[in-house]
Amino acid sequence: MACDLETPARDGLLRETVRCYSFFVISLSGYFHEWKPVSKAAGISWLVAFALFLLYAAINAPNFLLIDFANLFIHEAGHPIFGLFAGSKEFGFGYTLTILGGTLFELVVPFALLVFFFFKREAAAVAFCSFWFFENFLYIGTYMADARALELPLVGSGDHDWNILFGQWGWLRYDVSIGHATRFLGWLGMILTMAWLAFRTWQTLKSKHS
Repeated sequence: MACDLETPARDGLLRETVRCYSFFVISLSGYFHEWKPVSKAAGISWLVAFALFLLYAAINAPNFLLIDFANLFIHEAGHPIFGLFAGSKEFGFGYTLTILGGTLFELVVPFALLVFFFFKREAAAVAFCSFWFFENFLYIGTYMADARALELPLVGSGDHDWNILFGQWGWLRYDVSIGHATRFLGWLGMILTMAWLAFRTWQTLKSKHS
């Protein structure tokens, strides 16, 4: 009969891994408070609002949406903010970060708010920030897909961020594919956000009736 001398070592490693994982989960659950309840009225109202926005976005896809005016303001603010890291020449990491900074700031702002409300355990506010975060992906994707065509109207310096970035990275030929994938992630993220908010609302109703 064969004897596997490594079995005790593997079993010990497995037990240690499970113990560490359990300690990690318990520690996190003790650190975070319970989510604040989401009332039925608030949950349904937000879900209806999100659904109507998805309908509006689908009808107007892939065009500029009303909320994108706010996103555009944040985008343009991102260039000089990240431009603090740039040098005087139009190449290098600092210059790339300046060009990319508009898109990064569009995502940093809603994500930072999401993190803030996450620690406050405000489910509806987290859902709103998450929905806003992923909504940005829609027009970012449209902007990416225009990197070669250069048909979109531009503001600011008139430079096309993604024409410059994809040109630097050798990705111009993939602009449409990357743009479509980015838009898909945006749609997926918004739908999953709605599903999570529906779950939180259901959890609140369930706890009230238990």
